[in-house]
Amino acid sequence: MDTPRVRRPASQKTSKVGKPPPPPGKIDRVPAFAEARFVTSVVDMDGLPPISGAEIAFAGRSNAGKSSSINKLAGQTRLAYASKMPGRTRELNFFSLRAGGYLVDLPGYGFARTPRDKQRVWTGVIEQYFRERECLAGVVLLMDVRLAPTELDLQFVAWLNQIAGTADRPPVLWVLNKTDKLTQSERMKARNAFAAQIANVARANDVIVLFSAHTGLGMKECATVLEGWLGLTAAPTEVAEDTARGDVSG
Repeated sequence: MDTPRVRRPASQKTSKVGKPPPPPGKIDRVPAFAEARFVTSVVDMDGLPPISGAEIAFAGRSNAGKSSSINKLAGQTRLAYASKMPGRTRELNFFSLRAGGYLVDLPGYGFARTPRDKQRVWTGVIEQYFRERECLAGVVLLMDVRLAPTELDLQFVAWLNQIAGTADRPPVLWVLNKTDKLTQSERMKARNAFAAQIANVARANDVIVLFSAHTGLGMKECATVLEGWLGLTAAPTEVAEDTARGDVSG
């Protein structure tokens, strides 16, 4: 005789366990990026979408974790894609934001070991974008904390300074990624050494954040800066230094 099946009460049914909420005082995404959606890829100025608000450009050397950092900041897993061949992405990818404006994912930069056609992209549409896109509110520069700043990172910001003039260029959020690979003591030593190394190209309102696309360290600090650039909160001019963050002048 078959054993009758016993219906489990609803209160005893198993359910998929979700992620626990972030601890008090922490956030798991930048609220303004939460509903970011891909809009278009651009290879020339004619393809740029109409201005709809402030824009934030993301730049970084190949293999610095730019795509994973964008996904982490947006609280999404498949928003930005890393190229299977690092350094081969050529388009500017635009993602619309809930409150208007765009997140703009730039190609991984290279000035020395870069194919000639990619150099033309950087001296063509990207240079035009930085020169002419008046709605550009800031630039997020993603770097591996264990290597930063590389010569390419410094060249990139020096290039921005040359294009716009150091005093007039958009502020830079220097994001030192992969800090989960370091101890807290090592993080602060790396941050202090980094601040000294970028002194010649940094602006007073640039900001350094120690970040991890894996753990979310530095998320709240990034959100403060990014939402300030978007006009959603007051943009910080000086923020007290802690284990995750410090301004360039600190």
